Amino acid sequence: MSVQTDGPPREPRTPRKPLLELSFGVEDIPGLRLRVGECAAEAGLAEPRRGDFVLAVHEVACNAVEHGGGTGQLVLEHADGALHCRVADDGPGFTADLVPADAPGELTGESGRGLWLSRQLTDRMDIARGAVGAVVTLVMGLSGGAPD
Repeated sequence: MSVQTDGPPREPRTPRKPLLELSFGVEDIPGLRLRVGECAAEAGLAEPRRGDFVLAVHEVACNAVEHGGGTGQLVLEHADGALHCRVADDGPGFTADLVPADAPGELTGESGRGLWLSRQLTDRMDIARGAVGAVVTLVMGLSGGAPD
């Protein structure tokens, strides 16, 4: 089940060295997707959940580039039996109420689908305002369930 918040993103209880840490722009998105998939596989996230997680991260990263100032920062960590992927940008920021509760309809075009889909595909999605921009954290339990 997905939970959204507007408070600070939850930090993993037992932080570890990041599996992946990088800054990205639009030209980096294809490679970012590949690297997140490789790291998720190495951490033990099995298919089809790995594909879901990679797609969710891809959608949030694309959103950061398109709406968050053209670049973003990604940190992927393995802690507490889950993968935690934090994507931050330098845009105007947004709150969790921007993400529709139900699937966006055809009349809304493509807007809002990426964040909605990311929330559906992961065990948890936290949204917070950063010092500048937004910070979206996606969490996917390695064993198939949402971590505490």
